[in-house]
Amino acid sequence: MAWIRAVFLTDAASAEAFCDALLEAGALSASMEDANAGTPEEKPQFDEPGEKNAAILWKHVRIVALFVENTPVDRLMEAAANALRLPAAPAFTQDEVEEENWVARAQAQFAPIQVSERLWIVPSWHESPDKNALNLRIDPGMAFGTGSHPTTRLCLEWLERARPAEKSVLDYGCGSGILAIAAARLGATRVTGVDIDPNAIAAAARNAEKNAVMIDFRGLSTPLSGQYDLVLANILANPLRMLAPVLCARVRLGGSLALSGILLEQAAELAEIYAPWVPLAVTGTLDGWALLSGMKPAC
Repeated sequence: MAWIRAVFLTDAASAEAFCDALLEAGALSASMEDANAGTPEEKPQFDEPGEKNAAILWKHVRIVALFVENTPVDRLMEAAANALRLPAAPAFTQDEVEEENWVARAQAQFAPIQVSERLWIVPSWHESPDKNALNLRIDPGMAFGTGSHPTTRLCLEWLERARPAEKSVLDYGCGSGILAIAAARLGATRVTGVDIDPNAIAAAARNAEKNAVMIDFRGLSTPLSGQYDLVLANILANPLRMLAPVLCARVRLGGSLALSGILLEQAAELAEIYAPWVPLAVTGTLDGWALLSGMKPAC
């Protein structure tokens, strides 16, 4: 079976409404892209918790809609335009999209990742390139953390240097659970993972089961008490600003704290915010991202 793909350009103000109108008219899907993607004018969008989601900051938007084979696309485009009270449907191009094994195609995007000489991240459908390595079985899902992002890699490298064996570890903002699982596989005796997203908690629990490790994954509704030898938070700058007293309270005296999800130009400000509790310094950088880490004074 083949599908029909229609592509057209519109302005940012009407893009989301046009997608909704197309879905109402009978499109299988409708997505928005930066029309300038791949050019010097491309404008990436990043949101942090607590910030207003800028519906579309792109000046020009490309809409890609998918329809069932033999659909009269021109009529559906006209119906969507009429619903929005536009004078005419936009000019569009269309082509056929052949049926594919979308699962296989998605899986092909994720290959094993070598973090260090002994640490690999391996999706469950791949064979490990090194059977003697410490292989973390992590599958991508609806939670952040497959190991491919620079901030995750920085945290994994720090965690290995921190030697978590026989220590307690807190992964705050655990996502897929990759850092918590790595800590457990590296010998940590007590590991807790916390996340605001129920999908993340579910994904983390599944990944922990694949790796045969016991980790206490919990949402924010479950009170967090006690202190840890190692505390990691790979989130974003805004929540890290607000969480400074909370995270520092969870680090035992003489314990260590590591923060990532921070752009290099944000590192000095974050270090200043955390200074009253834990002195931090940049101890790793990768692709414009920084990792801050330090030890909580013993007295």
